[in-house]
Amino acid sequence: MRLKRPSIPYIAWMAVFTILPIALILYYAFTDSSGSFGFEPFAKAFGYTNVFLKSLWIAFISTVICLVISYPVGYFMSRQRKSVQNVLTMLFMIPMWMNFLLRIYAWMTLLQNGGPIDIMLSLLGIHTTLIGNQGAVILGMVYEYLPFMILPLYTVMSKIDNRLIEAAEDLGFNKAGVMFKVVLPLSVPGIISGITMVFVPTASTFLVAQYLGGTDDIMIGDVIDKIFWSDHNTGSAIALILMVAILFFLIILNFFGDEEAIAT
Repeated sequence: MRLKRPSIPYIAWMAVFTILPIALILYYAFTDSSGSFGFEPFAKAFGYTNVFLKSLWIAFISTVICLVISYPVGYFMSRQRKSVQNVLTMLFMIPMWMNFLLRIYAWMTLLQNGGPIDIMLSLLGIHTTLIGNQGAVILGMVYEYLPFMILPLYTVMSKIDNRLIEAAEDLGFNKAGVMFKVVLPLSVPGIISGITMVFVPTASTFLVAQYLGGTDDIMIGDVIDKIFWSDHNTGSAIALILMVAILFFLIILNFFGDEEAIAT
């Protein structure tokens, strides 16, 4: 098949920044430090099973919280005037323009002992540690990736024809019935897209747990970042396992999305 000239830059980009890195990961994952083929890197990688499972659990909880918060927010935005929608979208986009690390530092300042939130809680008689635990990590994840859940939901919901909602109300559905029988099925593509855009990066991210979590809250992305430069092989094996797990998750998610699309 002859390639069209406009497609050549995209193919070159994918070859250099996608295919080549994956090929290098595969090479290092299936070789030892001497370059000989073997499964020793995977044996070491499975030593981090607990960290891997914890990362998936934190990613799952963060994704669920993002979905619970984003769904009503996305629906509210989609029912507003276009000018209001644009303003609300901009408000959610503005924090994303800031550097990722700066946003983490901001939460460190807010949650630290003697910080603004700690002082306000102390005035109410509440004394607790806000940073250095799994709750702080999940909070940081939700803050960082919440817009990635809101925007797909808002985009899909804004395309729902108001006449469908009016017709459902005319047929006797109350607001809850309209939401579950009309809005929810039609918003499934946005839900799937939002879950994908939140779960995948939260499962593989690093730095958030390093700065907001404790010593027991390290995530698999932090492990890869820590050991990769000293042990390419084990780091590549862990990255490959994570990649396969995420790919498996996406396949299942897309399968349910296709089934839902057929049903609707």
